[in-house]
Amino acid sequence: MTGIVDVGGGMRGIYPAGIFDYLIEKGITFDYAIGVSAGSANLVSYIAKQHRRNFHFYYEYAFRKEYMSMKNYIRKGSYIDLDYIYSELSDETGENPVDYDTFSKAESRFSVVATNALTGEARYFDGKEMKKNNYDILKASCCVPLACKPYVIDGIPYYDGGVAEPVPYRKAFEDGCDKVVVVLTRPRDYLKGNQENMLMIKHKLRKYPETVKKIYNRNMKYNKDVKELKELEKTGKVFIVAPENCFGINTLKKEKKAMKLFYEEGYKDGIKIEKFLKSIN
Repeated sequence: MTGIVDVGGGMRGIYPAGIFDYLIEKGITFDYAIGVSAGSANLVSYIAKQHRRNFHFYYEYAFRKEYMSMKNYIRKGSYIDLDYIYSELSDETGENPVDYDTFSKAESRFSVVATNALTGEARYFDGKEMKKNNYDILKASCCVPLACKPYVIDGIPYYDGGVAEPVPYRKAFEDGCDKVVVVLTRPRDYLKGNQENMLMIKHKLRKYPETVKKIYNRNMKYNKDVKELKELEKTGKVFIVAPENCFGINTLKKEKKAMKLFYEEGYKDGIKIEKFLKSIN
């Protein structure tokens, strides 16, 4: 069983968006897909076979004040308006709706990672919990600390899945995969440094001390996970795809020329996945 992991990374998600457009064009699918943060949204469009849909969200909609702005933060308490992105734009009456019928009929199993703000632990939502016009699990997974207030589902507040589980490859193996492609959105040899703004994070998230601990230690977990992935890659169980250049794009940084280059790098790297899958068949 083949699986794919998209680790997300805010605006850096335009790199895997390019990869998935290549895979859609080639008719390449996976038995299993798991997404973190923006990676979960990328995978929904990929599974629904919606070519270039993700590109428009990064390259066009992200520049709208309704998408992310200080105006949102002042009015709603969140810099990123998750309801605008995953409801107003994505519902069946929205500007760029999810093709939920195609998504729901796909054979690929889908999982979404979010962080329970109260416990700091990962919550793995099954894709079947996502219904037409109800994409709350994506909102939970994409809820960036500081940039957003926690997103509440069934009374439980959630933050970005990358807080608890930045690279959820183990879950893919636990769920039955024997070969896993992991799409990183930073160069494969990148080492994540200490979290900045910890004093602000401790203050803003003072109701959620377990999540604060996970944020503080996230760099160590990410670096450990990537090191282990490199070892697994030597066995053939894992294949890592990562950009050589991020063109200055980070979680919230937007610059159209750089984003287009980053998307194109992803599109070109799609062939690496195609070759890997052919080598194991």
